[in-house]
Amino acid sequence: MADFAFNTTPSIRQISGGAARLGEIVDSLPFASTHSEVLFVTDPGIIKLGLAEAALASLKKCGFQVTLFDGIEPDPKASTVTDAVAVAKLHDCACVIGFGGGSSMDVAKMIALLANSDQPLDEIYGVNQAKGTRLPLILVPTTAGTGSEVTAVSILTTGTEEKKGVVSPIILPDIALLDADLTLGLPPHITAATGVDAMVHAIEAFTSRSVNNNPISKTLAKQALDLLGANIREAVFNGSNKTARSNMLLGSMLAGQAFANSPVAAVHAFAYPVGSLFHVPHGLSNALVLEAVMRFNAPECCAEYSELAPHVFPEIETNRSSQTVAAEFIERLGKLNVELGLEAGLQHVGISKSDIPRLASDAMNQTRLLINNPKEVGLEDAARIYEASF
Repeated sequence: MADFAFNTTPSIRQISGGAARLGEIVDSLPFASTHSEVLFVTDPGIIKLGLAEAALASLKKCGFQVTLFDGIEPDPKASTVTDAVAVAKLHDCACVIGFGGGSSMDVAKMIALLANSDQPLDEIYGVNQAKGTRLPLILVPTTAGTGSEVTAVSILTTGTEEKKGVVSPIILPDIALLDADLTLGLPPHITAATGVDAMVHAIEAFTSRSVNNNPISKTLAKQALDLLGANIREAVFNGSNKTARSNMLLGSMLAGQAFANSPVAAVHAFAYPVGSLFHVPHGLSNALVLEAVMRFNAPECCAEYSELAPHVFPEIETNRSSQTVAAEFIERLGKLNVELGLEAGLQHVGISKSDIPRLASDAMNQTRLLINNPKEVGLEDAARIYEASF
């Protein structure tokens, strides 16, 4: 067996109603003392919906001073991180809490690191460029999709609208708190897009050509797809089903653990320009290019796709050639997107075919991801994949 390393969040807590006990959880950390200042990082939508009220009340009840930073936008900008770090330093915050979707959690990771370091953000993009230690960090997801609560990755949009990643085990949080109650009110479209995003994480982790692809990630990817495949329809069409919501949140976390150690590849590389250039939510961006990328990759990994197929669609007959099973798996995933109410092509999110050269060029800049793809991707391949995604 090849050597590998597997890192994940040291404490993962699935607690129904856990947000209302957040103060107690923070109080259990070694840094905690009376009147410690906590930076609470979230987005305006979370505040408007009232999802953070119980968590904020719990923190204040336990004696913590809370500084609220609620300026997180989708595809968060590097400048947002810089602004938030300044706030954390101004208030001498001793702990950072990321509460929301992947954007809020990714920014919280960067704040926890940079508020405790002299390194500039521009120097830590890439793999293992971050140095030193971070502030105590707790992440609380409010969607079942990104898995950011267990990944050593933070994705930011630079001033050039290009997405760049910071990858380092230093930014794994101390605690991930999974509270399915926070996801009960998610609209169907967001539930579908984030759920497919989690599926992509599992599929790409399983088929990644990373030298660190490992048996733990592969096992977690299958377990994630078992949960996601069995519950995504119910979560989308009957969002009040707490069991389905809980299973989706757990599946998303397992997929996050998988791809955090066996990194994602071309689906994400092609999704990033769609998101950064046209402001399409990340989960939907992945869904829009998933089928075309998988068809491109199939000649190199049809056996792996056929192995994953019954974990999403148990009714698929597997006593056939791997090519046949893989082809049906890919086709069914495309149909699942439509069934869940997601847009069926790039043209439905304001992208025209004249945009393909720019998209393809930007996708090829995602070398950190493309190196993990089962099949080598060139610029002409990229253009054809975007063409097939219309």
